[in-house]
Amino acid sequence: MAAIERMNKVEYKRLEKLVAEIFTAHTISGEDANCVAKHLVLANLRGIESHGVVRVKPYIDRLKLNLVESKNNIQIEKDFPSFCKVNGGNNLGIIVATKAVDLAINKAKATGLACVGVYNSNHCGMLADYTNKIADAGCIGFAVSNAPSSMAPWGAKAKYFGTNPLSYAIPTFTDRNIVFDMATSVVARGKITYALKNNHKIPLGWALDKHGKVTEDPEAALEGIVLPVGGPKGSGLALLVDILSGIVSGAAFGTTIGSMKQVDRTQNVGHFFFAMRPDLFVEKDEFKDNVQKLKSDIKNLAKADGVEDILLPGEMEHDLMESRLQNGIPLSTVILEELAEIAREKGIKFDLLN
Repeated sequence: MAAIERMNKVEYKRLEKLVAEIFTAHTISGEDANCVAKHLVLANLRGIESHGVVRVKPYIDRLKLNLVESKNNIQIEKDFPSFCKVNGGNNLGIIVATKAVDLAINKAKATGLACVGVYNSNHCGMLADYTNKIADAGCIGFAVSNAPSSMAPWGAKAKYFGTNPLSYAIPTFTDRNIVFDMATSVVARGKITYALKNNHKIPLGWALDKHGKVTEDPEAALEGIVLPVGGPKGSGLALLVDILSGIVSGAAFGTTIGSMKQVDRTQNVGHFFFAMRPDLFVEKDEFKDNVQKLKSDIKNLAKADGVEDILLPGEMEHDLMESRLQNGIPLSTVILEELAEIAREKGIKFDLLN
Protein backbone atom coordinates (compact mmCIF):
# COMPACT_ATOMS: atom_id res chain seq x y z
CA MET A 1 0.00 0.00 0.00
CA ALA A 2 1.29 3.47 -0.89
CA ALA A 3 2.60 5.90 1.69
CA ILE A 4 0.08 8.05 3.53
CA GLU A 5 -0.37 11.43 1.86
CA ARG A 6 0.31 14.69 3.66
CA MET A 7 -2.64 16.82 4.70
CA ASN A 8 -3.41 20.35 3.49
CA LYS A 9 -5.26 22.90 5.65
CA VAL A 10 -8.32 24.48 4.02
CA GLU A 11 -10.44 27.36 5.33
CA TYR A 12 -13.96 26.08 5.99
CA LYS A 13 -15.87 28.98 4.42
CA ARG A 14 -14.01 28.61 1.13
CA LEU A 15 -14.63 24.87 1.18
CA GLU A 16 -18.36 25.43 1.82
CA LYS A 17 -18.53 27.91 -1.06
CA LEU A 18 -16.82 25.52 -3.48
CA VAL A 19 -19.03 22.56 -2.55
CA ALA A 20 -22.19 24.68 -2.87
CA GLU A 21 -21.07 25.89 -6.31
CA ILE A 22 -20.44 22.30 -7.42
CA PHE A 23 -23.94 21.17 -6.45
CA THR A 24 -25.54 24.29 -7.92
CA ALA A 25 -23.74 23.54 -11.19
CA HIS A 26 -25.40 20.12 -11.16
CA THR A 27 -28.87 21.75 -11.06
CA ILE A 28 -29.41 21.60 -7.29
CA SER A 29 -31.17 24.82 -6.18
CA GLY A 30 -29.05 27.40 -4.38
CA GLU A 31 -30.75 26.87 -1.02
CA ASP A 32 -30.47 23.09 -1.24
CA ALA A 33 -26.86 23.26 -2.47
CA ASN A 34 -25.95 25.42 0.53
CA CYS A 35 -27.70 22.93 2.83
CA VAL A 36 -25.65 20.04 1.44
CA ALA A 37 -22.39 22.01 1.53
CA LYS A 38 -22.83 23.13 5.14
CA HIS A 39 -23.64 19.58 6.24
CA LEU A 40 -20.63 17.98 4.51
CA VAL A 41 -18.19 20.62 5.73
CA LEU A 42 -19.60 20.37 9.26
CA ALA A 43 -18.75 16.66 9.21
CA ASN A 44 -15.13 17.55 8.36
CA LEU A 45 -15.09 20.23 11.05
CA ARG A 46 -16.20 17.64 13.61
CA GLY A 47 -13.56 15.14 12.46
CA ILE A 48 -16.03 12.79 10.75
CA GLU A 49 -14.07 12.73 7.50
CA SER A 50 -15.93 9.67 6.22
CA HIS A 51 -19.12 11.76 5.99
CA GLY A 52 -17.54 15.00 4.83
CA VAL A 53 -16.51 16.33 1.43
CA VAL A 54 -15.22 12.89 0.46
CA ARG A 55 -18.93 12.30 -0.30
CA VAL A 56 -19.11 14.99 -2.99
CA LYS A 57 -17.95 12.73 -5.83
CA PRO A 58 -20.30 9.79 -5.15
CA TYR A 59 -23.24 12.20 -4.73
CA ILE A 60 -22.38 13.98 -7.99
CA ASP A 61 -21.83 10.69 -9.81
CA ARG A 62 -25.35 9.57 -8.94
CA LEU A 63 -26.82 12.92 -9.95
CA LYS A 64 -25.08 12.61 -13.33
CA LEU A 65 -26.55 9.14 -13.83
CA ASN A 66 -30.04 10.43 -12.93
CA LEU A 67 -30.12 7.95 -10.04
CA VAL A 68 -30.83 10.89 -7.69
CA GLU A 69 -33.30 13.66 -8.52
CA SER A 70 -31.88 17.18 -8.66
CA LYS A 71 -35.28 18.91 -8.50
CA ASN A 72 -36.70 19.10 -4.99
CA ASN A 73 -39.76 16.74 -5.09
CA ILE A 74 -40.14 16.14 -1.33
CA GLN A 75 -43.76 15.46 -0.42
CA ILE A 76 -45.43 15.24 2.99
CA GLU A 77 -47.84 12.33 3.36
CA LYS A 78 -50.09 11.27 6.25
CA ASP A 79 -49.68 14.64 7.94
CA PHE A 80 -50.96 14.71 11.53
CA PRO A 81 -50.22 17.07 14.47
CA SER A 82 -47.59 14.81 16.06
CA PHE A 83 -46.31 12.71 13.15
CA CYS A 84 -46.04 12.56 9.40
CA LYS A 85 -44.66 10.45 6.61
CA VAL A 86 -42.27 12.04 4.10
CA ASN A 87 -41.66 10.90 0.54
CA GLY A 88 -38.10 12.06 -0.12
CA GLY A 89 -38.69 12.22 -3.87
CA ASN A 90 -35.37 10.40 -4.40
CA ASN A 91 -33.59 13.69 -3.63
CA LEU A 92 -30.20 13.93 -1.95
CA GLY A 93 -30.63 12.50 1.53
CA ILE A 94 -29.20 15.54 3.30
CA ILE A 95 -31.90 17.76 1.78
CA VAL A 96 -34.62 15.26 2.66
CA ALA A 97 -33.44 14.68 6.23
CA THR A 98 -33.13 18.42 6.89
CA LYS A 99 -36.75 18.92 5.82
CA ALA A 100 -37.89 15.99 7.97
CA VAL A 101 -36.09 17.33 11.04
CA ASP A 102 -37.67 20.76 10.61
CA LEU A 103 -41.07 19.07 10.54
CA ALA A 104 -40.28 17.04 13.67
CA ILE A 105 -39.14 20.15 15.55
CA ASN A 106 -42.21 22.20 14.66
CA LYS A 107 -44.60 19.39 15.54
CA ALA A 108 -42.84 18.63 18.84
CA LYS A 109 -42.93 22.26 19.90
CA ALA A 110 -46.66 22.35 19.22
CA THR A 111 -47.70 18.95 20.62
CA GLY A 112 -44.90 17.92 22.98
CA LEU A 113 -43.43 15.12 20.89
CA ALA A 114 -43.29 14.11 17.25
CA CYS A 115 -41.91 11.50 14.90
CA VAL A 116 -41.28 11.65 11.16
CA GLY A 117 -40.74 8.61 8.96
CA VAL A 118 -38.99 9.03 5.61
CA TYR A 119 -38.84 6.79 2.56
CA ASN A 120 -37.54 7.17 -1.01
CA SER A 121 -34.41 8.95 0.21
CA ASN A 122 -30.65 8.52 -0.13
CA HIS A 123 -27.57 8.61 2.09
CA CYS A 124 -28.22 11.48 4.51
CA GLY A 125 -24.75 12.02 5.94
CA MET A 126 -23.94 12.57 9.61
CA LEU A 127 -26.92 11.99 11.93
CA ALA A 128 -25.37 14.14 14.67
CA ASP A 129 -26.16 17.24 12.60
CA TYR A 130 -29.87 16.47 12.73
CA THR A 131 -30.14 15.51 16.39
CA ASN A 132 -28.03 18.50 17.41
CA LYS A 133 -30.40 20.73 15.46
CA ILE A 134 -33.31 19.24 17.42
CA ALA A 135 -31.44 19.90 20.68
CA ASP A 136 -30.65 23.47 19.59
CA ALA A 137 -34.41 23.92 19.26
CA GLY A 138 -34.81 22.89 22.91
CA CYS A 139 -35.96 19.31 22.33
CA ILE A 140 -34.51 15.86 22.90
CA GLY A 141 -33.62 14.36 19.53
CA PHE A 142 -33.28 10.81 18.23
CA ALA A 143 -32.50 9.74 14.67
CA VAL A 144 -31.82 6.51 12.80
CA SER A 145 -31.17 5.68 9.16
CA ASN A 146 -30.73 2.37 7.42
CA ALA A 147 -28.07 1.66 4.80
CA PRO A 148 -27.17 -0.86 2.09
CA SER A 149 -26.26 -4.37 3.26
CA SER A 150 -22.68 -4.65 4.45
CA MET A 151 -22.92 -6.27 7.91
CA ALA A 152 -23.71 -9.81 8.93
CA PRO A 153 -26.26 -10.25 11.72
CA TRP A 154 -24.86 -11.94 14.82
CA GLY A 155 -24.34 -15.63 14.08
CA ALA A 156 -24.56 -15.26 10.28
CA LYS A 157 -21.76 -15.19 7.72
CA ALA A 158 -23.67 -13.34 5.00
CA LYS A 159 -24.37 -9.59 5.01
CA TYR A 160 -27.92 -8.37 5.59
CA PHE A 161 -27.93 -5.16 7.67
CA GLY A 162 -26.25 -1.92 6.73
CA THR A 163 -24.06 -0.04 9.18
CA ASN A 164 -27.40 1.44 10.34
CA PRO A 165 -26.39 4.45 12.46
CA LEU A 166 -28.27 6.01 15.35
CA SER A 167 -27.89 9.32 17.14
CA TYR A 168 -29.38 11.19 20.08
CA ALA A 169 -28.90 14.70 21.40
CA ILE A 170 -29.86 16.24 24.73
CA PRO A 171 -30.26 20.02 25.12
CA THR A 172 -28.49 21.60 28.11
CA PHE A 173 -29.81 25.17 27.61
CA THR A 174 -26.56 26.59 29.06
CA ASP A 175 -23.67 25.24 26.99
CA ARG A 176 -22.96 22.64 24.30
CA ASN A 177 -25.51 19.88 23.79
CA ILE A 178 -24.82 16.23 24.60
CA VAL A 179 -24.61 14.61 21.15
CA PHE A 180 -24.11 10.89 20.55
CA ASP A 181 -23.71 9.35 17.08
CA MET A 182 -22.66 5.81 16.25
CA ALA A 183 -22.79 3.17 13.56
CA THR A 184 -24.16 -0.16 14.80
CA SER A 185 -21.17 -1.77 13.08
CA VAL A 186 -17.71 -1.63 14.64
CA VAL A 187 -17.00 1.23 12.25
CA ALA A 188 -18.94 3.17 9.63
CA ARG A 189 -18.34 1.73 6.17
CA GLY A 190 -17.52 5.25 4.98
CA LYS A 191 -14.39 5.19 7.16
CA ILE A 192 -13.17 2.15 5.27
CA THR A 193 -13.87 3.90 1.95
CA TYR A 194 -12.01 6.97 3.26
CA ALA A 195 -9.04 4.79 4.25
CA LEU A 196 -8.93 3.21 0.79
CA LYS A 197 -9.04 6.58 -0.95
CA ASN A 198 -6.19 7.92 1.20
CA ASN A 199 -3.99 4.79 1.12
CA HIS A 200 -4.47 3.97 4.79
CA LYS A 201 -4.62 0.53 6.36
CA ILE A 202 -7.57 -0.22 8.64
CA PRO A 203 -7.31 -1.67 12.16
CA LEU A 204 -7.84 -5.39 12.59
CA GLY A 205 -11.33 -6.11 13.89
CA TRP A 206 -13.12 -3.61 11.68
CA ALA A 207 -14.06 -6.06 8.95
CA LEU A 208 -13.61 -9.46 7.32
CA ASP A 209 -12.64 -10.08 3.69
CA LYS A 210 -14.84 -12.09 1.32
CA HIS A 211 -13.23 -15.29 2.62
CA GLY A 212 -14.17 -14.50 6.23
CA LYS A 213 -10.62 -13.58 7.27
CA VAL A 214 -9.71 -10.51 9.31
CA THR A 215 -8.00 -7.89 7.19
CA GLU A 216 -6.15 -4.58 7.34
CA ASP A 217 -6.75 -3.96 3.62
CA PRO A 218 -9.67 -1.53 3.09
CA GLU A 219 -10.27 -2.81 -0.45
CA ALA A 220 -10.61 -6.37 0.80
CA ALA A 221 -12.84 -5.14 3.63
CA LEU A 222 -15.19 -3.38 1.21
CA GLU A 223 -15.52 -6.63 -0.74
CA GLY A 224 -16.27 -8.49 2.49
CA ILE A 225 -18.37 -7.60 5.53
CA VAL A 226 -18.20 -5.25 8.50
CA LEU A 227 -18.91 -6.58 11.97
CA PRO A 228 -21.58 -5.47 14.47
CA VAL A 229 -20.30 -3.47 17.41
CA GLY A 230 -20.54 -5.46 20.61
CA GLY A 231 -21.54 -8.64 18.76
CA PRO A 232 -25.22 -9.46 19.44
CA LYS A 233 -25.82 -6.02 20.98
CA GLY A 234 -24.87 -4.14 17.83
CA SER A 235 -26.77 -6.64 15.74
CA GLY A 236 -29.90 -6.08 17.83
CA LEU A 237 -29.59 -2.31 17.46
CA ALA A 238 -29.10 -2.63 13.70
CA LEU A 239 -32.32 -4.62 13.53
CA LEU A 240 -34.21 -1.88 15.39
CA VAL A 241 -32.80 0.77 13.04
CA ASP A 242 -33.92 -1.23 10.00
CA ILE A 243 -37.42 -1.66 11.41
CA LEU A 244 -37.88 2.04 12.24
CA SER A 245 -36.16 3.41 9.13
CA GLY A 246 -37.31 0.79 6.68
CA ILE A 247 -40.41 -1.13 7.67
CA VAL A 248 -42.16 1.55 9.76
CA SER A 249 -41.29 4.35 7.33
CA GLY A 250 -42.19 2.40 4.19
CA ALA A 251 -38.66 2.39 2.79
CA ALA A 252 -36.45 -0.48 1.63
CA PHE A 253 -34.77 -2.64 4.28
CA GLY A 254 -32.18 -5.39 4.53
CA THR A 255 -30.85 -6.50 1.16
CA THR A 256 -33.46 -4.50 -0.79
CA ILE A 257 -31.71 -1.15 -0.20
CA GLY A 258 -29.81 0.01 -3.27
CA SER A 259 -26.05 0.50 -2.99
CA MET A 260 -24.46 3.80 -4.00
CA LYS A 261 -22.18 1.78 -6.26
CA GLN A 262 -25.07 0.27 -8.23
CA VAL A 263 -25.58 2.27 -11.41
CA ASP A 264 -28.92 0.77 -12.40
CA ARG A 265 -31.16 1.41 -9.40
CA THR A 266 -32.16 3.95 -6.78
CA GLN A 267 -31.55 3.41 -3.06
CA ASN A 268 -34.89 4.01 -1.29
CA VAL A 269 -33.08 4.60 2.00
CA GLY A 270 -35.29 5.26 5.05
CA HIS A 271 -34.84 7.60 8.01
CA PHE A 272 -36.76 8.03 11.27
CA PHE A 273 -36.63 11.16 13.44
CA PHE A 274 -38.08 11.74 16.90
CA ALA A 275 -38.24 14.99 18.87
CA MET A 276 -39.61 15.56 22.37
CA ARG A 277 -39.87 18.62 24.55
CA PRO A 278 -38.06 17.92 27.85
CA ASP A 279 -40.75 19.64 29.93
CA LEU A 280 -43.49 17.04 29.41
CA PHE A 281 -43.00 15.37 32.80
CA VAL A 282 -40.90 17.89 34.76
CA GLU A 283 -40.52 21.66 34.57
CA LYS A 284 -37.93 22.93 32.12
CA ASP A 285 -35.78 24.45 34.89
CA GLU A 286 -35.77 21.16 36.79
CA PHE A 287 -34.68 19.31 33.66
CA LYS A 288 -31.96 21.87 32.96
CA ASP A 289 -30.62 21.81 36.54
CA ASN A 290 -30.55 18.01 36.66
CA VAL A 291 -28.77 17.70 33.32
CA GLN A 292 -26.14 20.10 34.61
CA LYS A 293 -25.81 18.08 37.81
CA LEU A 294 -25.48 14.86 35.82
CA LYS A 295 -22.73 16.40 33.69
CA SER A 296 -20.93 17.75 36.75
CA ASP A 297 -21.21 14.44 38.61
CA ILE A 298 -19.69 12.52 35.71
CA LYS A 299 -16.94 15.07 35.11
CA ASN A 300 -15.90 15.00 38.78
CA LEU A 301 -15.63 11.22 39.09
CA ALA A 302 -12.20 9.75 39.85
CA LYS A 303 -10.37 9.37 36.54
CA ALA A 304 -8.94 6.13 35.25
CA ASP A 305 -5.17 5.93 34.79
CA GLY A 306 -4.00 8.02 31.84
CA VAL A 307 -7.27 9.93 31.49
CA GLU A 308 -6.98 13.73 31.59
CA ASP A 309 -10.66 14.55 31.19
CA ILE A 310 -13.88 12.54 31.25
CA LEU A 311 -15.64 13.43 28.04
CA LEU A 312 -19.36 13.35 27.42
CA PRO A 313 -20.73 12.43 23.97
CA GLY A 314 -19.97 15.12 21.41
CA GLU A 315 -17.35 17.01 23.43
CA MET A 316 -14.38 15.67 21.50
CA GLU A 317 -16.01 16.56 18.19
CA HIS A 318 -17.00 20.01 19.43
CA ASP A 319 -13.45 20.78 20.60
CA LEU A 320 -12.04 19.63 17.27
CA MET A 321 -14.57 21.80 15.43
CA GLU A 322 -13.48 24.86 17.40
CA SER A 323 -9.87 24.16 16.45
CA ARG A 324 -10.63 23.59 12.76
CA LEU A 325 -12.78 26.71 12.55
CA GLN A 326 -9.69 28.67 13.55
CA ASN A 327 -6.91 26.64 11.94
CA GLY A 328 -8.47 25.05 8.89
CA ILE A 329 -9.73 21.63 7.84
CA PRO A 330 -7.08 19.03 6.92
CA LEU A 331 -7.73 17.46 3.51
CA SER A 332 -5.52 15.00 1.67
CA THR A 333 -4.13 15.79 -1.76
CA VAL A 334 -6.28 12.96 -3.12
CA ILE A 335 -9.49 14.62 -1.92
CA LEU A 336 -8.39 18.06 -3.09
CA GLU A 337 -7.55 16.75 -6.57
CA GLU A 338 -10.93 15.03 -6.71
CA LEU A 339 -12.75 18.27 -5.85
CA ALA A 340 -10.60 20.22 -8.31
CA GLU A 341 -11.48 17.84 -11.15
CA ILE A 342 -15.21 18.05 -10.40
CA ALA A 343 -14.97 21.85 -10.30
CA ARG A 344 -13.04 22.06 -13.58
CA GLU A 345 -15.70 20.01 -15.37
CA LYS A 346 -18.17 22.82 -14.68
CA GLY A 347 -15.79 25.74 -15.09
CA ILE A 348 -15.77 26.50 -11.36
CA LYS A 349 -12.72 28.31 -10.00
CA PHE A 350 -10.73 26.12 -7.59
CA ASP A 351 -8.79 28.27 -5.15
CA LEU A 352 -8.84 26.41 -1.84
CA LEU A 353 -5.07 26.56 -1.39
CA ASN A 354 -4.40 30.12 -2.61
